Amino acid sequence: MLHLTRMAAVGIALLGVAPCSERGCVPPAAAAQDAASSTLPPHMAGGTTADVHDERTPLPLTAMMAEHQKRNMRDHLACVQEVVVELAANDMAAIERASRRIGYSDSMAQMCQHMGAGASGFTEKALAFHRSADTITAAAQRRDRTAVTAALATTLSACVGCHATYRQQVVDEAAWQRLTIHGGASAPSTLDH
Repeated sequence: MLHLTRMAAVGIALLGVAPCSERGCVPPAAAAQDAASSTLPPHMAGGTTADVHDERTPLPLTAMMAEHQKRNMRDHLACVQEVVVELAANDMAAIERASRRIGYSDSMAQMCQHMGAGASGFTEKALAFHRSADTITAAAQRRDRTAVTAALATTLSACVGCHATYRQQVVDEAAWQRLTIHGGASAPSTLDH
């Protein structure tokens, strides 16, 4: 029902949109850029007018990085879904396999540090998520269903906390270099394993 309501809202919104040539307006991208540059706080400059209403911390990423991160997030979500399904089936071996895919590794730490180079605290939150997935794996190895459930709750809390704190801000390569450690910003804290 919610899906149908959203579709109806989008359809109604689209009915009111006429081509710019008929309305004599500024193209939407140019209007958004003008609005963004004149009304956004400095940390949101270069964003869209929608960013004005999104008070989360921008996470600057190039378009390629943003798409890569979205694919990873969808895979993380699929892993969490597998854990839930296998928890219902009480299949601890399958829970172990699914949770290992989102657990901590050195390569995952490097990717999180690279992606989070432009937003203070992002890397630490991302690594907390991956380490929490390790607790799901450990609980599944012990065949402790209650501990798996508690660890899953902690992992989901890490997801919610990170998404509540950060939002992607797609920038070009030059801006990303300028906004990150690569451009001279302060380095993220040293990460321990």
